[in-house]
Amino acid sequence: MEFNLTAEQELLYKTAREFCDRELIPHEALLEETGDLPVELEIEIRRKGMAVGLHACNMPERIGGAGLDCVSLTLVEKALSRASTALAECVRRPLDILAACEGDQIAHFLEPVMRGEKRECIAMSEPNAGSDLRGMQTRAVRDGSDWVINGTKHFISSAHRSQFVILFAVTGEDQTKPAIRKKISCFLVDLDTPGLVVAKGYKQLGHRGHSNAILHFDNVRIGGGQMVGNEGEGFQLVTDWLGAGRLSVAAVCQARAERAFEVAADFAAQRRQFGQPIGNFQGIGFPLADMAIDIRLGDLLLMNTAWKVDQKYPSVAQDCAMAKVWCSEMLGRVADQAIQTCGGMGLMTDLPLERIYRDARAERIWEGTSEIQRHIISRELMLARRV
Repeated sequence: MEFNLTAEQELLYKTAREFCDRELIPHEALLEETGDLPVELEIEIRRKGMAVGLHACNMPERIGGAGLDCVSLTLVEKALSRASTALAECVRRPLDILAACEGDQIAHFLEPVMRGEKRECIAMSEPNAGSDLRGMQTRAVRDGSDWVINGTKHFISSAHRSQFVILFAVTGEDQTKPAIRKKISCFLVDLDTPGLVVAKGYKQLGHRGHSNAILHFDNVRIGGGQMVGNEGEGFQLVTDWLGAGRLSVAAVCQARAERAFEVAADFAAQRRQFGQPIGNFQGIGFPLADMAIDIRLGDLLLMNTAWKVDQKYPSVAQDCAMAKVWCSEMLGRVADQAIQTCGGMGLMTDLPLERIYRDARAERIWEGTSEIQRHIISRELMLARRV
């Protein structure tokens, strides 16, 4: 593996990092005070992100995206994710699933997203089906050339700021051994479709300004042309998307850990007790060393996994799972120790550490819990040893 970045990648990271410092981080205080991201601010940030080429940089060039490779995308994700989630997501990285749009879907869904005029959300989780995707109960039933959808989805991020949802629903069953397996399909559904209610979600720990919602489908009728791909291909679409999503979470965690470390290290160098910087004392210096080791390992794992994706390794599911587990759990350790290093000031909102500490807890749950990631890793280990 080549550890040096190309000149283009260096410039890309520098551009995204400077954008974050200039356009995102200054608004964190407003987000923390109000718990809300003003719509006009979101639009302004998105417009500025488009102006510097960061909008939809993950999408293929054939549809107007930058077509960046995985290493470059990971660098952008790291640079922008130093800021609060709600602010970082104003610079849109549309869901890769949309690249599969065909026919009328292109003009109605894909192109407005690429122009920054529409935003999508994704609906998989249900009150009785979280990690068990095939346990979902929301159903889409054929009625002539249409589909009629009934069911409930929850934990739907940013639904109140979106115009349509990428929905996964059961469309039938396949008889397989040892049991019947549900067929899951993917649909694009406008959020103003009759029968679809976007309800207020739950109050959550951390990530202020990043809302969740509950979607209720009551005989929601959509056209047959709103299915993405073929019937029953939804589970594979979810699986492919989750791999990229887990790597994205790892990049977010890596960025936050690096920022927390920088705050703590600067504080340890400047804060003086007993006539010298507190970083000179082993009780402070050694934990800083451990934090630096943790962060270095996370970065190597993250970037190596992104490199494997670009090299088209036959299977990177285990690598993505490892990166998410390590980086999300490492962020928790680093955020905790950063606060300990700064003492009382670490608990104050003058520093970003208490926010990073709060926000860190969700990373071990969404896009697949740490337990699910360990299941993926152990399963791959056993599969590789089967005769």
